[in-house]
Amino acid sequence: MNRVRVRQHVNPLAIKYQTPVNPINWEKIYLDANQPLLLDIGCARGKFLMEMAQLQSNWNFLGLEIREPLVEAANQIREQLGLTNLHYVFCNANNSLKPLLSCLPKDIIRRVTIQFPDPWFKNRHGKRRVVQPQLVAELADYLPLGGTVFLQSDVKFVALEMCERFQENSAFERQNERWLAENPLPVPTERELFTLEKNEPVYRAVFTRVRSAP
Repeated sequence: MNRVRVRQHVNPLAIKYQTPVNPINWEKIYLDANQPLLLDIGCARGKFLMEMAQLQSNWNFLGLEIREPLVEAANQIREQLGLTNLHYVFCNANNSLKPLLSCLPKDIIRRVTIQFPDPWFKNRHGKRRVVQPQLVAELADYLPLGGTVFLQSDVKFVALEMCERFQENSAFERQNERWLAENPLPVPTERELFTLEKNEPVYRAVFTRVRSAP
């Protein structure tokens, strides 16, 4: 994929990112909108989804990313590859999940991935991190029973905080109390490969929706 130079950090609380996206007619996006869907929140350049979409043609894939140039570049490559089960949307996931997901067929979202989100290291920037209680609650509304959320980060406190957010919501249950040694998905992200090449740890966890949202 061609590299697009963009800012590494984007403040999701900035005014320009406070307008939710408009609903999308998914029948015009996917060749078969009724296939199970994997939602990747914070998809960056989209390479992970690009590989997944080619590997699993019987699934649809949706990537959300707040950096617009990355989304534009990823969708161009998707079109060049002729992938009809993949789409990227420029948006702020913390205010755009409802308009995006409410238009999808019921119970179609089976998997959600949040991988290596911007850590926003300073405590005063905690509200800028993507995994907030409201986002978890909205995922509980749209994931069917048995649907999973895969979390991973190379920053331990971020991984712990993401897990705490999901553990605070009674709709979710962690599959294993220990960090997962291996990625359960067949495709690693670029950040994951970079981290592992440095022999640094990756903190992974999977949550399953086990009961109705509170």
